Amino acid sequence: MANAKDRQRDLSPKLRVIVVGQGYVGLPLAMRCVDVGYQVFGFDTDSEKVQQLNNATSPIDDVSDAQVSLALGTGRYFPTTDLAAVDGFDVAVITVPTPLLNSVPDTSFIESAGREIAKLTKKGSLVILESTSYPGTTEDLLKSILEEGCGLSCGEDFSLAFSPERIDPGNKSWTLQSTPKLIAGVDRTSVQLALDFYKPIVDNLIVASGIREAEFAKLLENTFRQVNIALVNELAIHANTLGIDIWEVIRLAATKPFGFTPFYPGPGVGGHCLPIDPEYLSWKFQQDSGRNSDFIKLATSINKKMPEYVVSRLKQGLEFRGVQLSKSKILVLGVSYKKNSSDVRESPAVEVVSCLEREGANVLVLDPMARVNANTQFRLIREMDLSALESADAVLILTDHDEVDYQTILQKADYIFDVRHSVIGENVEYL
Repeated sequence: MANAKDRQRDLSPKLRVIVVGQGYVGLPLAMRCVDVGYQVFGFDTDSEKVQQLNNATSPIDDVSDAQVSLALGTGRYFPTTDLAAVDGFDVAVITVPTPLLNSVPDTSFIESAGREIAKLTKKGSLVILESTSYPGTTEDLLKSILEEGCGLSCGEDFSLAFSPERIDPGNKSWTLQSTPKLIAGVDRTSVQLALDFYKPIVDNLIVASGIREAEFAKLLENTFRQVNIALVNELAIHANTLGIDIWEVIRLAATKPFGFTPFYPGPGVGGHCLPIDPEYLSWKFQQDSGRNSDFIKLATSINKKMPEYVVSRLKQGLEFRGVQLSKSKILVLGVSYKKNSSDVRESPAVEVVSCLEREGANVLVLDPMARVNANTQFRLIREMDLSALESADAVLILTDHDEVDYQTILQKADYIFDVRHSVIGENVEYL
């Protein structure tokens, strides 16, 4: 059986890398691996996505078609749905989704990826989990799946590490390369091999004392945001009751150079992290101690109620102007969960639209970016329709994409309810 020293090797640019999952995390990583000279197999079970990639078409915002084309042109990037066709690997990185299923963590994608990777794992291999999950996932779940599947011993024959993704879609300032990356492993050799792998890819690497600490740290990052967004959302509701401008309150508080971080109200939280990751942490607390997190439970409850609150505020604004919501025409701007993103996963804006339609409103959505499927229930347009704008009883800004012509909206709309505080005018009301 190999010892730790036997597993030490030179991770040269010629190493073979499998990136499991070619979505918002895996595809940028695959592109970066190609950039530094690695040979990359981009595995995904979605055959349509893999076909897109082989046709040099990117399925996500943060990677352009030109980047995919360039990667294919190097002869070192191979999108595939068939791992059996891959002749082994040096490093395999798992970047699959970790959703909730009936409020319980769904690790089935990690488990499936582990079983597939185990078939190719050999002595000297390094497996890295980047998917966000509860503390213990890497060592208690993935490790046993790999050992059972390959018949080798983790820490003796092959290495295992955890390095949580920190991708922020649409963020031009903090990229995969510039965002500091946490590294943890089952032993010192695993940590060192992971450092060697990521060193050409990421500028700043930080070693955690243990895998569970790194898994917890990732969940803390997103729970911190979830809780603080919930706090400011609740304060926005109370500020409105008191006749106080919460946006001005936040601006004033943010002038303090220490002890305060500004967060802003909105229609709730969405995307791949905030609505889900804190629930992983709360679930783990319940499993191990029998107690949930009161903070997480309360924050989740507040943020989930925001779509209904947004609709109630819009209803009040319309009634003040003599219009019933049930007989109104509403032009909604943006259904993506965040600015300048096409991602509608868990988007609270979608729930707002559904609430409006249940109230009987005639809703038209303008979003130049949102990626929606053919089964989308609401009416969607990509470009400004002046007749729709002028006939709308209200314009509801839920996602403030830069591509939208706000000047025209200010000039033509009678009433604007701006949840994001993105425009200024006498016809504008804020959350």
